[in-house]
Amino acid sequence: MPTNAFLLALAAGLISAVVFASATTGAMLLRVILFLLTPLSLYLAGLGLGVVAGAIAAITATALVMLIANPLTAGAYAISTALPAVICTRLTLMSRGPEEDREWYPIGRVVVTAAIFAGLFAMLALVLMGGSIETLTKILRGAVENFVKSELSQIPGAPDIGAAEIDEITHSTLATLPWALGLLGMTTTLFNLWLAGRITLASGRLVRPWPDLSQFKLPAGATFMLMVAIGLTFAGGMTGLLAACIAAPFTLAFALVGLALVHVLTRGSRWQTLILSSLYSGAIFIPHISLLLALAGLAETVFGYRTAGKPPPPPNSET
Repeated sequence: MPTNAFLLALAAGLISAVVFASATTGAMLLRVILFLLTPLSLYLAGLGLGVVAGAIAAITATALVMLIANPLTAGAYAISTALPAVICTRLTLMSRGPEEDREWYPIGRVVVTAAIFAGLFAMLALVLMGGSIETLTKILRGAVENFVKSELSQIPGAPDIGAAEIDEITHSTLATLPWALGLLGMTTTLFNLWLAGRITLASGRLVRPWPDLSQFKLPAGATFMLMVAIGLTFAGGMTGLLAACIAAPFTLAFALVGLALVHVLTRGSRWQTLILSSLYSGAIFIPHISLLLALAGLAETVFGYRTAGKPPPPPNSET
């Protein structure tokens, strides 16, 4: 490896570790933004400098996090940030065949890999937070009580919240927590991979042609994973919560397929911009829209509406 690439890889790891440490302090909005951008430098190193450079950046960042914090935090960073960056960039750059007819690793399989890592991150977070329903309930109830006493009480005209309301909020939070963690992990991985890809493409260092994301599809096994995970969420207890950790990122993966389907169906329409902007903004703030998109993506995966009536794609097409 050239010396410049090695030094840039070390710098990328240092940047990621510093951003990760900075995400633990300051205003909440700034902390969220920093957390989302923590892996960006790792993805830039992997896509722009190569897989080895990406691995060096990830190892450097993990070691620095261990020095800044502790081994447990470093382990969580490795699973939630470093490993997904290395493996997803490696898969993105994988190809086979001669130069003139090269077949690149399918984007849909990269998305599934991101979903698996996001699920593992959410499960790890739940285990580290308590590992049992009783412990998680106690922690969340304490957090809700602290918010009510220290924050809500300072707001003029805020309603009085008693023990019954606190219990209800606690149970609602516990039910949605694994979904929130899974979606957060999935969003962080895919957003940074996409953003790093666009930056690397603009710099001219991206070796892979930019894929047509409106045509990406998930492998058949993703449907099975989603169905099993959703089925297990009804088991209740920690089993249900851990299953939701897997169901959440896979639901988002199918919602992205649903968005890709809408891109194709509205292509050429003068209303495309309005429809897509409404869907993108609505999917962020209205969970039911995301669920409808996931159902559309599931139907597309099973029935293949985008390819209905079209000739089969060439062997090196993006899937």
